[in-house]
Amino acid sequence: MKLKIKKDLLLDGLNKVSKAISTKNLVPVLAGIKFELEEKGLTLTASDNDITIQVFLANDKNDMTIDKEGSIIIQGKYILDIVRKLPDEFINIEVIDDLKIIIYTENSEFNLNGISKNEYPNILLESSKNPIIVESRTFRKIINQTSFASSNDEARPILTGINFKIVGNILECNSTDSYRLARKVIQLNQTVEDNYNIVIPSKNLLEFIKIMDDSEDNLELHVFNNKILIKFNNLMFQSRLISGTYPNTSNLLPDEFILNIKANIIDLYNVIDRASILTSDKEKTIVTFEINGNTLYVRSSSAEIGRVEEKMVIENDSNENLKISFVAKYMMEALKSFEDTKGIISFVGEVKPIISSSEKDEGLTQLVLPIRTY
Repeated sequence: MKLKIKKDLLLDGLNKVSKAISTKNLVPVLAGIKFELEEKGLTLTASDNDITIQVFLANDKNDMTIDKEGSIIIQGKYILDIVRKLPDEFINIEVIDDLKIIIYTENSEFNLNGISKNEYPNILLESSKNPIIVESRTFRKIINQTSFASSNDEARPILTGINFKIVGNILECNSTDSYRLARKVIQLNQTVEDNYNIVIPSKNLLEFIKIMDDSEDNLELHVFNNKILIKFNNLMFQSRLISGTYPNTSNLLPDEFILNIKANIIDLYNVIDRASILTSDKEKTIVTFEINGNTLYVRSSSAEIGRVEEKMVIENDSNENLKISFVAKYMMEALKSFEDTKGIISFVGEVKPIISSSEKDEGLTQLVLPIRTY
């Protein structure tokens, strides 16, 4: 194997696939990145058994010169550091005696020990006949607006993922840690023949959207029994699915409300944020809303530190008054997910779920469970 490649092109590919390398992996070869060089271009692959990332760098005469095809596994940490720190525009990579790798430029030379391609696990990145097509910008938005509500508790692994349900041309995504719920519903540009109900680990999806480029091209979802493959431009990202039945979250959303208020989302977020200052544990800060006509009082207190009260003007669609408490962090993250400036907060009662929505983004619903303070 022998090639000359533009540093920035190679570094971009290595940065993407390196997200699938785990330093804790019990299989040493999975600490490496697989290089497969053919006349059509260079394919980089990395996997930790949980996710697999593959990037294809096409053979563009301006960016790449291929002298000899071949395949080798190179230790991910070292090749990434070497390429990142070399100052040259182009880098040469050559494999000699099958397992010796020379990485060189005009003034630098590194010699590394490689690993035979035969030792790398046989990872199948297969495609389905009828992929689900989603706009990349929409997909990124879905993950950002739902992933934060998933659980970090591995004791209930099903809740550490995002539930994707597809029926016809409707995609519904749910994420919950049993204290809150984030739901996003969109309409696809196609009608899907099969119904899907799968759970994808949230942390894997967050890794994927980090390495997506900014192009607005569509992406493809290829769903199988225990895995999903996402294709996006020259990137392929495969993740395991979480087995089990996701809880039915539809019955958590109330049909009727006794009180709806409208407020500026940014102002409301900032008020709750300030009310959270006087606390030693930001994760568990409890804030109380008291709605009295068109005035919202926001209060928080700590026996050790003190208390705070803020008030703001709101729109109230009823004559009802209400007092309700909740975890500030949950409400702030819910509000942060909206792109609209005008938010609608709906209430059923003092011990019933609080629903956040907006007029512009009708497909997004955020639910936060209240906290009893008496």
